[in-house]
Formats: sequence, structure tokens, C-alpha cells
Amino acid sequence: MTVDEALQTLLKSYKRYYNIKTEDVAEPFAAEAVFHTHDEQYFLVKAARLAEADAHEYVFFATAPELELPDIQSLDEAAWTEGLSRVVPHANHRSSDISLIVLAEHISDDAVRFIRKLKRYKSYRHTLQGWSNYSVVALETSTGGFFCNRRGKNLKKLFSNIK
Repeated sequence: MTVDEALQTLLKSYKRYYNIKTEDVAEPFAAEAVFHTHDEQYFLVKAARLAEADAHEYVFFATAPELELPDIQSLDEAAWTEGLSRVVPHANHRSSDISLIVLAEHISDDAVRFIRKLKRYKSYRHTLQGWSNYSVVALETSTGGFFCNRRGKNLKKLFSNIK
């Protein structure tokens, strides 16, 4: 499977719940997926609101024929920076998760080590106004290799239909 075919298959998987954007996407990404949810709890009538929470998720997709260490470092920094720029912490903000998905024909061993050790987290007002977690996943299309950081392991099932 080529990188572009894998990207199209992956975007179809995200299409049901996420808003997909393939044009006017922030550089250097090939596509973006955005998910927003708002939850309210109230007692008897809506005017007696007990709690409400907003959660957001921003997913950035990147493609490359070869993924080397400098490439993944620049993609990582661009995804984290772009994702944080979209976060608006407030009293009802619960979380804004950011994910980077990289599809490449070949991935170097240095890049794999970097991905596995990658950890980013940000809290807003000591989590009173929410937090941001960061997931990174890379798929090597030539071998079907799946590499991720600790937070990206929950995406493994999604990638099983791409191989």
C-alpha cells in the first residue's frame, strides 16, 4: 500500500466523527481532523446546571517517503505548536488532545526511538481549566510497522485495518 492510499483509508476511518480538512491545512501537514464535544449535567431543568465540560481533539496527518530524525522533530514541534495555538482554556474546558499521525514509506531507527520516547503534556491553571495530552503515531507502509509513544497505543486498533 502506498502512503497516499494509506492516508485516504485512514481519513475514511476518521470521517464519521471528525471534521476532516485536506485543503488550506497548516504547513507541513497533508490533512487535519478536528473533534469537539460539549457535555452538560443539570438537575430537573436546564436552568439548574450542575456542570458542563468541553473537550477537543486536533489530529494532524503528515506524509513522507522517508522519515528521518530531523523530519519527525520538525513535524513534532509543528503539530504541538499548532495544536496549542487552538486551545482556549476556560472554566468549562476539560481537555484538548493533540495527535500527530505520520505515514511514511520508510522510517529510520533514530526516528523510531524519538517517537517512542516522546512525551508532551500541558495543564492550564493546574488542571482547573483542563489539560492537553499529545499522541504520536507513525506507520511504515512498506513493512506495516507501527510505532507510537505511550499515549498513541490506544490508536493501534485503528491502524490494524490499514495494513
